[in-house]
This record gives sequence, C-alpha cells and structure tokens, in this order.
Amino acid sequence: MITEQTFSAWNLEPAINKGLENLGWGNATWVQLESIPPAREGKNIIGQARTGSGKTGAFGIPIIERCEVVGKLQALVLAPTRELASQVCEEFNQLQSDKGLKIISVYGGTDIDKQAKQLDDGVDIIVGTPGRVMDMSKRGHIDLSQPSIFTLDEADRMLDMGFMPDIMWVMEKLENRQQTLLFSATFPPEILDAANEFMPEHIYVSSGEFELDVPDIDQHAVRIGRGNKLWVMGRILTQERKGQTIIFCNTKRMVDMLVERLAKHRFDSAVGLHGDLAQNKRENILNQFRQGEVEIIVATDVAARGLDVQDVTCVINYDLPDDLDSYVHRIGRTGRIGRKGEAWSFVTKDDVPTLNKLRASLGLTIIDSEAPELVEGVRDPVRRMDDWSEVADVFGMVPLTLQLSGKISKLAIIEHAMSLVKMQELVLGDLRTKDGITTLEVHSSKVSYVKEALDGSEINGVNITVSL
Repeated sequence: MITEQTFSAWNLEPAINKGLENLGWGNATWVQLESIPPAREGKNIIGQARTGSGKTGAFGIPIIERCEVVGKLQALVLAPTRELASQVCEEFNQLQSDKGLKIISVYGGTDIDKQAKQLDDGVDIIVGTPGRVMDMSKRGHIDLSQPSIFTLDEADRMLDMGFMPDIMWVMEKLENRQQTLLFSATFPPEILDAANEFMPEHIYVSSGEFELDVPDIDQHAVRIGRGNKLWVMGRILTQERKGQTIIFCNTKRMVDMLVERLAKHRFDSAVGLHGDLAQNKRENILNQFRQGEVEIIVATDVAARGLDVQDVTCVINYDLPDDLDSYVHRIGRTGRIGRKGEAWSFVTKDDVPTLNKLRASLGLTIIDSEAPELVEGVRDPVRRMDDWSEVADVFGMVPLTLQLSGKISKLAIIEHAMSLVKMQELVLGDLRTKDGITTLEVHSSKVSYVKEALDGSEINGVNITVSL
C-alpha cells in the first residue's frame, strides 16, 4: 500500500509539508501516488479506494494547495455521515498546518444557528453531509455558485443511504465547478451514470490491487455459541498488546447490552457508540478515542463510519456482519496505512455460510482459531458457560457419546440415567449403537446434569465414560 514516492519530492507548499511531517506521513500510498499529481493539475478524477487507503490525503492535499485564505467558499466535499465529515475536516486541518484556511464541517444533529453563523463569517472549504449542505444552501448560508472544486467521498455509501437525489441537486447548483474528484469503493451503475454526466473527461485511479485491498492483518474466526462470546472476548481483551480496540455489533440494543455486560466484568473502560446517542455525545466519545482517553469502543457500523484512529490494533466482530463491504470496512479500522493489527470474528453455526462467503468472494485468509490462551498469571475475566446451542439439533437435542466397558441393555441405560437425574422421560431422546459407538440424545436443558451424572458411573459393573 505504501510506495517509494516521497511527499517531499512533489515540492508542496511549506505549510502542507509541515502538516505531513506532523502526521508522520513520509511516503505516499498507491491511491495518493496516482491521484495527487493529476489533481494538482486540475484534472477530474474517479478514484476507487476503500477506507484506510489514504484517500482523504489523495484529494485533501490538492484541494488545500489550490485554495487561498480569502474567506470565500472555494471547495466543497460531501461525505455520507456526520462522523466521516468530521473526520475529513479534522484531517484537512492537520494537513494544512498553519496555512490559515477556514475549514468547517456542516452536518445535521448540531445547532443550526451556530453553524449558520460560522458560515456567514466566511469559509474557504466546507466538508458536509448532503442533507445539511442542501438545507444551508436553501437558507442562504451557503452559496453553491462559488466553489470551483467539488469532491464526493464514499459515493457508493451515499447511494446505499439514499442521498443521490440530494447530491444531484447540489451538483446542479455548482455553476462554477471546474474540477470534480469522486472516490468510491465500488461503482454501481447509478454512480457511473452520474460521473459520466457531470465529468465526461476524467482520469481513473485506484489504490493498486483493489480486489485484494484489505489490511495486512491477522484475521481469526472463532466458532462459538452466543452464550460464550463474552468469555472469548474477555480472553482477547486481556492479551498483552498495545493500542485500542473496536468491537462491532449489528444492533444498537446489542451495543448497549454489551457495554453493560463488559462493565460487570471490570471492562468499565468500554464505551458504546451508536446513532441514538446525541450528536455532541458521539463527538465527545470519538474525540476521547482519538486522543487515547478511551481504550475500547463498542459500535454499530453506521456510527463507526469515518472512525479513523491509527492506534487501533484490534477489531472484534461480536456479531458477524451480513454483507461483505461491512466486514472489510470493519477490519479496515485496524492495520491503518501499513500498520499491523488483528481482527477476531465470533461465528455461530448460523454464521458459517456468511463466513464461507467472505472467504470465497473476497479471497480472504480467515484462520479458524480457538480462544487465545490466558496470559500467565491472569485469570479468565469471564467464566465459560455450558452452552449447548452450537451442537443441539433443531429440537434442542444434544448427542452424548457413551463409552461402555461391557455390554448393557438400552433400557438399563435409560433407567440408570433417570435414577441419577430428576427429569421427565421426554428429556431423553434416541439411544442407538452403531459401529460399537453408543449415542444418547439429551435435551439441552438437562444435558449438563446428565453428562456429569453418567460420566464415571457404572451399571452392574459396566463403567460409563461420557463425551460430546
């Protein structure tokens, strides 16, 4: 992902060089190498790049270089979410260093009057979400006839979220648009049609071998029932590693529940992040995470859009996502720009088809793994439960293998089990012997008791050993 091209060789403005130095960026990524030179020449660009490939720098550096400190809108960047808009705005400010451009983010969920005053006081670059930019334009606080540079970031995500009508409305108002920079991970027909209409002459760039453009990280899949996910996560979180962790859940409710459960097991540094939180609270959490004050974030996919923190070394998929793009987006939160990281996915038996699809469709190396061993001297933060859901059939019956030291009738085994454990006879299912192996089906509600009672017991001198 990192090339041999140094930023210093491009003779950029001193302020930008200072910003790059402060960020620790010495060499360009593939997408930056292909995008920055033509973008500096004012050419239209369609860039194919996933989050984490350095695309913000790819369009940010040329934009900052071409804009002047005049307090008049010269460049507009649209992003799909508030978090991504905030992240891009912050990175722009870091890149410009002390150049002095006024760069502000414009998005919903914040005080509209305060935002309007910022705009009315003069601005050089706006990074915003389509809906709020459109709203502020209609209110007269943004003059869309001014900017000459327009950037659309994560265009495919915009399409998924239903923003294309708003984007088209904005683009039609950009009367002075001279350069368009469009970046997207994938290019659905609607995106390509819009690109061909508004920028018939363009250069196509990509982040290198795009089909394999996933972070260079270790990916693990742990087959585990829902009841023991927290046990595995406890082991992962107690490993000796530097950096921060993001845990992904598929629903807001699961985020809240998991944060609560982690706190009960002394992981009280975990903080939840999802769309139901007030915007100012979400921003405070993100800022604390970026500054290293929060070590663990539990988040939904939408809330984590634009969450670009280079110290994230571990991602945990508590719930496996339903689609391929979400998986790549999640694991892309670690291994940022060449750094090492690891991703752990918890896979129930219902998730196996999704895991197989991830491996086959994306060619990913996801290693089947056990829960990591405990660090010496550290106890399990969460006790492992007896969770039979992964081995039970649709009726809740779990097969136990009985090793018998001699011959005994099926009726004797059933009567023996009933005498040891108080239960209804329906709890016991089929008892069959095939190829010398005896299997007894027991309902999951009583399987732990039956297994413990039968194991090591004897019937008329015949010893019984029980295993799964």
